[in-house]
Amino acid sequence: MLSVVQGIMNIGAAVMLPIVMCILCLIFRMGIGKSIRAGLMIGIGFSGLVMVITALMATVDPAIQYYKGRQGGGFTTVDVGWAAVGAASWAAPFAAPAVLIIVVINIIMIALKWTNVLNVDIWNYIHFLIPGSLAYALTGNIWLGLAIVIVLGVVTLFIAQLVAPRWQDYYGIEGTTCSTLSFISFAWPVGIVFNKLIDRIPGLRRIDISMEKVGEKLGFFGDPAFIGVIVGVFLGLLTHQSWQGVLTMGIGIATALVLLPRMVSVMMEGLSTVGEGSQAFMKRRLGEDRELNIGMDVALALGDPTAITTTVLMIPLSIVFAFIIPGMTYFPVGVLTVIVYMIPMIALASRGNLFRTLIISAIFLFFVEWLANIFAPEATAMMTTMGVHVDGMVTDAFFGYNLPNIIIETIHHIFG
Repeated sequence: MLSVVQGIMNIGAAVMLPIVMCILCLIFRMGIGKSIRAGLMIGIGFSGLVMVITALMATVDPAIQYYKGRQGGGFTTVDVGWAAVGAASWAAPFAAPAVLIIVVINIIMIALKWTNVLNVDIWNYIHFLIPGSLAYALTGNIWLGLAIVIVLGVVTLFIAQLVAPRWQDYYGIEGTTCSTLSFISFAWPVGIVFNKLIDRIPGLRRIDISMEKVGEKLGFFGDPAFIGVIVGVFLGLLTHQSWQGVLTMGIGIATALVLLPRMVSVMMEGLSTVGEGSQAFMKRRLGEDRELNIGMDVALALGDPTAITTTVLMIPLSIVFAFIIPGMTYFPVGVLTVIVYMIPMIALASRGNLFRTLIISAIFLFFVEWLANIFAPEATAMMTTMGVHVDGMVTDAFFGYNLPNIIIETIHHIFG
């Protein structure tokens, strides 16, 4: 069973999304042609998002390699990256049944009117599986690991339902919500708390450098394309690239800022169809007052200019943190590949205010790296228990930005 479920998950969101969405549309009785088109547009849009993000990471890779080459000695812990940690979590003996149980519970909860979120973000179930695998590795209790995965699957539905109104209002994606647990349970609350703190600080609370207002005041100079060039050139100069590299980085980041919103708009062609069909179905079956929000990957928010601009500026800062965090034993190369996913929920909490998003993201990133460093022993224990051979200590940002992981690791650190 594990190999079958894992094989399906390994297909990836770009293929799974059209299939899942097409099936949903057919369940909502929207017609074969309409269902297939909606699924295809969602899949094509998501594939476009992935391609643009991949191109963005390739654009900034020279900057990453520049910092990597300056890491020096003292970094004895290996940053294995989120993909390796996610793959390892599927080796847990309860992985396959946990996924099936969560899907069934989700359907039952919708029928009982306990939630209005249908979580189709199945490929991100690793956000549940990793904490469960971590608990299993630290305690040896398989039932505790299974229970944690299932509970987190349910908790995600309630948080996603809470996020939905703000998510739809800010990102304009009706009928959807974000169900990526790590970011809605930690990055988003952190964003809210620090925004409230900034609201209490005279002077700072008046600063609003939102991309929209910048565009209105500066005209062409506030256009995302121009801002992308400026940010890219700045990053290129900061990392001592050749003049060709500086220009390439500027154009590459400008390309991402322009194309990401357009990829989201392609997804929206399909999502709007699914949303309309789901609402009509829910009202026919469960009453006029029922609505259904589709739980989606945080990647759906990557078209936000504030989030992408902040992401690029956080890359050099994350490297700086590696040299100033006391007792830092790993160089955060893997962190650089996930910053882009950490920022959207902070941008949401800050309502697109670039100044606030930058400040809060920097604080959040500092603590993510610090926690991932502190909890390297727990991370190593999980990887070895899941059958992954490692030499020495390993860690990943997942152990610093996934709140359930942090709670489990803290308990183990104190009592273990």
